[in-house]
Amino acid sequence: MSGAFTLRPVAEADFEPLLDLSIRVLREDLERVGRFDPERRRSRMRAGFDPAVLSAIEVDGRLAGCIAAAPAEDHVEVHSFYLEPWAQGRGLGAAVFAAVRAAHPDLPVRIEVLKGASVHRFWEKQGFVRTGEQPFDWLYERPAGLGAVPSPA
Repeated sequence: MSGAFTLRPVAEADFEPLLDLSIRVLREDLERVGRFDPERRRSRMRAGFDPAVLSAIEVDGRLAGCIAAAPAEDHVEVHSFYLEPWAQGRGLGAAVFAAVRAAHPDLPVRIEVLKGASVHRFWEKQGFVRTGEQPFDWLYERPAGLGAVPSPA
């Protein structure tokens, strides 16, 4: 990854660009399972658009994506993790997730991933294991205390 990244609370001006990003990132997988609906996507994005848990990701001053990390009593729930295509495949996702993990080192992290989505490989590389499933999603958890995930050689 070239350039450092920063995390900052989202601002209202980020809503439309991040909504557009989420649609571009999710569309193909949602269409595959017959669940793509732009209005539903807007509603879900609006419901989760909370600066207390949703952070904008910037690289070299440019909006590169977002991630939500919502601490609960016994775990951290990660959702709304989207990266611009130009920012993918460069180690940025792993670096952002490492920062989230460092902020909550004593809690396991949970995430839901759309069944069949290619992103499940990313989460497995980050130390997540599949713990269950729902009608459209796989449930994953990464136990607390795993430390850093080794980089591929």
